[in-house]
Amino acid sequence: MKSFGKEMIPVSIGAAIILTAPLYLTNNFLLTIVCIGMIYAIVAMGLNFITGLAGLMNLGAAAVFALGAYTSALFTVNDGISPWLALLPTLAMGLIIGKGLGYPSLRIHGVYLTLTTIGLNEIIRLLISNLGFTNGVMGVRNIPPYRLFGFEISTPLRSYYFLFCIMVVFIIIARRIVASKWGRVFLAAKDNPEALETCGVSLSATKIAAFTLSTVFGCLAGALYAHFIRFISPTTFTLELSITFVMMLIIGGLGSFWGSIVGAFVVAILPEMIRFLGTPHRLVYALIMMALIVFFPVGIQKEIKRLIRFIRDQRKLKKGGALNE
Repeated sequence: MKSFGKEMIPVSIGAAIILTAPLYLTNNFLLTIVCIGMIYAIVAMGLNFITGLAGLMNLGAAAVFALGAYTSALFTVNDGISPWLALLPTLAMGLIIGKGLGYPSLRIHGVYLTLTTIGLNEIIRLLISNLGFTNGVMGVRNIPPYRLFGFEISTPLRSYYFLFCIMVVFIIIARRIVASKWGRVFLAAKDNPEALETCGVSLSATKIAAFTLSTVFGCLAGALYAHFIRFISPTTFTLELSITFVMMLIIGGLGSFWGSIVGAFVVAILPEMIRFLGTPHRLVYALIMMALIVFFPVGIQKEIKRLIRFIRDQRKLKKGGALNE
């Protein structure tokens, strides 16, 4: 309970900053980038289950993201159903893909599992590029936005607060999972799988559960992305996007719940902040990412916690010295 109280202070500050952001982010483009950061944060939270906690590298997150986006978009555009109802087949897609990815992970490990997820990424991208009902490389256009209480979530400002509320719901769900026995089981699967099985916990079921949670989060985030951008095409869901999702975890801190969210916003927003540099901005972005990894090897969030702890300890020492005098 005490740690929960300490955790709520930075969370409340972060929530206050996000809630008041539209007051100083008057540019719709900046609001749009932050909205994308919120969607990416949901993907990162899901990927944290499998890569951060369970320790299984997954470079197929963009494929999962694409399947969620296309499932929701095609049901709403072709069949005319509500985007809210389209969440049901999107959720089913996440469950199916989770099981499909989870079972191979029982037989293959390490670099071979990574190559399998890369293969999945390329297979899905090629399929949506060539199948007729996905409209191929032309993509899916005129995707309807969500409607809530009679209002269309079609402006950047409405989308901002809508996605913020959705992100908070995912944060609550993910945080409860990480703090539950499942979070401890996922960590045990990474740190000591032999001991996990001797305790009567199925390693196979644990890996499948981690993959399923990751894909469900990824698919639902893909649906949010499709109805926010309102146009999707295969060129978005590349291996580069999968690497970007993994970078979010590395920058924020592998296995760190809040770090995955911080990393998502850093990786989503930073390239746009330096785009004014022109052509060299990609090189500058890569150098900044390398610097963050070198100087913050355990992630930004953990380094911030260390800094806060150091400042707190220094204050305590000064108070102790003043009392002794």
